[in-house]
Amino acid sequence: MSAPRPLTGRKVLMIALGAFAVVILANTLLAVYAVRSFSGLVVPNSYVASQSFDERRTAQAALGWSLDLAYADGAVRLDLADSAGRAVRPAALAVTVGRPTTTRDDQLLPLEPTVGGYAAAVDLVRGVWRVEIVATAEDGTAYYQSRELRVAP
Repeated sequence: MSAPRPLTGRKVLMIALGAFAVVILANTLLAVYAVRSFSGLVVPNSYVASQSFDERRTAQAALGWSLDLAYADGAVRLDLADSAGRAVRPAALAVTVGRPTTTRDDQLLPLEPTVGGYAAAVDLVRGVWRVEIVATAEDGTAYYQSRELRVAP
């Protein structure tokens, strides 16, 4: 049996450089995938959006609308009601469903009116989904809700 080779300064340097290279490579790879999958932007300029936030929130609250959102039997159901509990038919309504961390799966739902609100047939796989509801009241007031929808297996 041959004698073990001694641990030299050159070997320790190579081990240390190799360890740092693995860590840096892993961090770089994770950062690239994170940025490609979700930019983190909700609005292009958050400062500008914040300037009218309180006005929009107050106007939306004055509508007195309540929202009920559910997913069952391959359909998203959306019920909008006023403060008296009557169904609301906004002048414009758009509902987008997608994943919380990427825009790749986003889709605008084809809404059909129902007795109490709206429904759209859509096949959602299990997991967490983000539902963005953008409506305009008859008087032009904007209504916006972002809701989380969990689809069980």
